[in-house]
Amino acid sequence: MKKILVVDDEPSIVTLLTFNLEKAGYQVTSAEDGKKAYELATNQTFDFIILDIMLPFIDGIDLTQKLRQEKIDTPILILTAKDESIDRILGLEIGADDYLTKPFSPREVIARIKAISRRLEVRQTTSNDEGPSEILRAGNIVCNMDDYRVTVSEETIELTPKEFELLVYFMKRKGRVISRDILLDRIWHFDFDGQNRIVDVHIGHLREKIEEDPKHPKYIQTVRGFGYKFQE
Repeated sequence: MKKILVVDDEPSIVTLLTFNLEKAGYQVTSAEDGKKAYELATNQTFDFIILDIMLPFIDGIDLTQKLRQEKIDTPILILTAKDESIDRILGLEIGADDYLTKPFSPREVIARIKAISRRLEVRQTTSNDEGPSEILRAGNIVCNMDDYRVTVSEETIELTPKEFELLVYFMKRKGRVISRDILLDRIWHFDFDGQNRIVDVHIGHLREKIEEDPKHPKYIQTVRGFGYKFQE
């Protein structure tokens, strides 16, 4: 049984999530503040963490950063109010895997957890494959599928898991126009309405890492009214 840590200072949300997650077959532990959550996450092993941003003692963003600094790579789903900056939540320095705005449905939370779990399982299976490594090349970008290493002009760059998946997906489909909806389905494995912003944020961060001039990208080009295209 997979273990989930739910962190929120609103008892009604904790109760709602606990009831639905346990009904779906998960074992749930809860914390009402960032300090207790940090102690739990650093002393126990969890398969997933659901984390509110506005928390007493240590807020959700600082807590995420602290856990990543401790080399705890448990997937983290951030819960946030609508007026929070998505760019900040999904910023390169944060390390969260996904986000949901309040109010949300328990069904959507469970769908996000399953989607992220599927991605991790695929990556683990790929990393355990003893076959020949696959190397993708485009211009001055080299992507090694075997060790998830990406270099630009022979310099190694650090990508988040989703940024890596996005880059690989684009590099395998050079010249094709790919819609945001397709990217949501293939990379995030969900198609909830109003989530196209998550694609734009991640592509913006990816451009900052692989493009010489992110404002005038050479590789990941925007095709207005359609989506994006990776052009070598």
